[in-house]
Amino acid sequence: ALDGADCVLAVTPAQSLRAVLAQANNHVPTGIPLVLCAKGIERDTGALLSTIVEESLPKNPVAALSGPSFASDVARGLPTAVVVAAREAELAAELAARFSAENLRCYSSDDLIGVEIGGALKNVFAIAAGAVTGAGLGASAQAAMVTRGFVELRRIGAAFGAKPETLMGLSGLGDLLLTCSSAQSRNFAYGLALGQGKPLAGLPLAEGVPTAGIAARIAAERGIEAPIISAVAAILDGKITIGQAVTALMTRPLKTETDI
Repeated sequence: ALDGADCVLAVTPAQSLRAVLAQANNHVPTGIPLVLCAKGIERDTGALLSTIVEESLPKNPVAALSGPSFASDVARGLPTAVVVAAREAELAAELAARFSAENLRCYSSDDLIGVEIGGALKNVFAIAAGAVTGAGLGASAQAAMVTRGFVELRRIGAAFGAKPETLMGLSGLGDLLLTCSSAQSRNFAYGLALGQGKPLAGLPLAEGVPTAGIAARIAAERGIEAPIISAVAAILDGKITIGQAVTALMTRPLKTETDI
């Protein structure tokens, strides 16, 4: 089915990517780029999705498409800006030109890791944002959570070698702002239901659920301070309530705001 293809988009959920690529291994033409469209970190291994592609399809260059975009907006032709990243700047620019359209502006980046980190972690914070809204904690709490969440995103991004300017761009701050402010986001909607105490079974896939646990583990193993990520993981595991998480976060030792 992929004979003659010059580019393949991988739109499978993050946690099933490895299994799908194992089946597709003999069907993807050698040398053509595989573009990741899912956002997450593999729960069992802590691997970024680009690492999975490089292990599964070592003869195919990998790229990632990310940024603040809802599929329904793109389908309706509403103005949207995204970013495509690859290790080679030339490939990223080529793909950006290929994907761009009248109402879809695609920037390029050679910071593949940074783009992936931003896209994966913003899902965790979107769950937190939804939970804050669902629990009726107010707009001030929402703003504080998103802002301090971005600090954690920057810390983890730095540990992985991401460029600060990438995290400040579309795939980091941009996607964070979008997914933390709209119930169109599956992760925000999941957090909203969580905060309202509604049943979670049957809700659409929220990539932030499996990502929260592995992100918390990575932060702990690397000595990275990430209290919001850790709280989301603990809430999802049923270890603490939202109220207990808020108390724990609000009573942490005081520090300077710029202590990154």
